[in-house]
Amino acid sequence: MPDRQVTEETTLQVAVDRGRCCGSGNCVLAVPEVFDQDDADGLVLLRDPAPRAALRERVQRAVDLCPAGAIRVG
Repeated sequence: MPDRQVTEETTLQVAVDRGRCCGSGNCVLAVPEVFDQDDADGLVLLRDPAPRAALRERVQRAVDLCPAGAIRVG
């Protein structure tokens, strides 16, 4: 059985490439806790580059939905 405390504290590493972003907003819809859009140009803003592991599936969905491939998770 995994150690619950370690699991909850484990985080993801998320990076975005604003140069590739096309402003679709799919990432914001998938995980607004992690992503936002710039009011000036509509491009992705990374609100939380190290979100908790509990968001892993939603962050992966954002990666999968990004038409520009502008999101990376490590």
